[in-house]
Amino acid sequence: MLTKAFGSAVFGVEATTITIEVNVDKGIGYHLVGLPDNAIKESNYRIAAALQNNGYKIPGKKITINMAPADLRKEGSAYDLTLALGILAASRQIKSPEMDKYIIMGELSLDGSVQPIKGALPIAIKAQEEGYKGFILPLANVREAAIVNNLEVFGVENIKEVINFFDKDVPLARTIIDTRAEFYKKLEFPEFDFSDVKGQESIKRCMEIAAAGGHNIILIGPPGAGKTMLAKRLPSILPPMTLHEALETTKIHSVVGKVKNMGLMSQRPFRSPHHTISDVALVGGGAYPQPGEISLSHNGVLFLDELPEFKRGVLEVMRQPLEDREVTISRARFTVTYPSSFMLVASMNPSPGGYFNDPNAPVTSSPMEMQRYLGKISGPLLDRIDIHIEVTPVPFEKLSEDRKGESSLEIRQRVTAAREVQTERFKVLDNVHYNAQMNTKQIREYCRLDNASKELLKGAMERLNLSARAYDRILKVARTIADLGGSQEVNGEHIGEAIQYRSLDREGWLG
Repeated sequence: MLTKAFGSAVFGVEATTITIEVNVDKGIGYHLVGLPDNAIKESNYRIAAALQNNGYKIPGKKITINMAPADLRKEGSAYDLTLALGILAASRQIKSPEMDKYIIMGELSLDGSVQPIKGALPIAIKAQEEGYKGFILPLANVREAAIVNNLEVFGVENIKEVINFFDKDVPLARTIIDTRAEFYKKLEFPEFDFSDVKGQESIKRCMEIAAAGGHNIILIGPPGAGKTMLAKRLPSILPPMTLHEALETTKIHSVVGKVKNMGLMSQRPFRSPHHTISDVALVGGGAYPQPGEISLSHNGVLFLDELPEFKRGVLEVMRQPLEDREVTISRARFTVTYPSSFMLVASMNPSPGGYFNDPNAPVTSSPMEMQRYLGKISGPLLDRIDIHIEVTPVPFEKLSEDRKGESSLEIRQRVTAAREVQTERFKVLDNVHYNAQMNTKQIREYCRLDNASKELLKGAMERLNLSARAYDRILKVARTIADLGGSQEVNGEHIGEAIQYRSLDREGWLG
């Protein structure tokens, strides 16, 4: 007898429905076709033990299972439950008139308990799009799948529950989540707050500008100056995620199995990979492509501490995703695209010894060593970082003050107001939402300068030996400063402040 059950495969951040066709016929043997990987090929051992321990068995006949479409590679152990139910229905051990109306996914333990899977959210979205009645999956993943409206989502702990549901009409407990209410309820404030930071007023201002315009930023300063502490607090002043951004971000984290019982993510991600990371781990890839750190920080912050310590090749592969805000991974048979719209925050010491430019510290690095150290960061990568700022150590008087600084909530209100101005400005453009995304044509349109401002910028570029690539960056940052100040036009005051934020563009910065 031939039976069909339905599962799903995830490619990139999208799911594809997989039809599991099970045919039980005269003869003997177990044949699994349709490009399964080793984890799926081994499933018959898990299924046999799970069924045996729950009072059922794999029939001693010829079982042929096809996973269609047959030319698409299937991977992982999440098809165990689908295959087991298909075998039971095809061998008439259970009745299954409703089984083709459900997507069924889950990994089986030998005792029949159902283990978590990856990609539950994209699978649920696809099931709802294709008009399936419901989605049966492990209980550990039920909250992330229940985000999808108009789809019955059932979380199960044991295969016996699913068998009884189809065979004996024993109802399963449906999980219902009001997505909007859940999202707004979880918008609590992050644990790191700018009120904890003593002194560093100019750096806080810099962070506010970066957050308001979505600008990439690099912090340069000696050890202990507070670079990491400031970077960790940046997400607390970014505007709250919209429901659309939250869904997009949750989808990516679901693919790598990092959501589980959390449901919808409401906090912007903050990723801080170690400097020994490989290029595949950073941008994504592998034999079965998975999202990398740049995609996991989509709609959030990617913090690269001690930037020159990263391998140069790793930093270079980040150039294209920084520009395009997505990363495309190509293989011989398929191509997947992951979104990667993130804010890059980098930090570095000014020299290998860490204390260059500090009059109180001994000089431990020669000019050649410093040049080699800074040379690890290529010009094209620095070209994509709008703001360079030097961070100096906080004096004791500031550290010992009792007065608290401005809170993240107050800064976030100004940042959100500036972002709303930008959203209104760019509403006719598809791919531009904030100032950092402007291209040259848009910079000319939205950052017009009067003659006095042009002269100021010209004089600064000549006097400070600023490179040509600094020109557009200064205009973008000046536009954000104007938005924060509620100004329609970019004037000399805004240009003057923006010029200060290009430390690494000054030729002879090493003295």
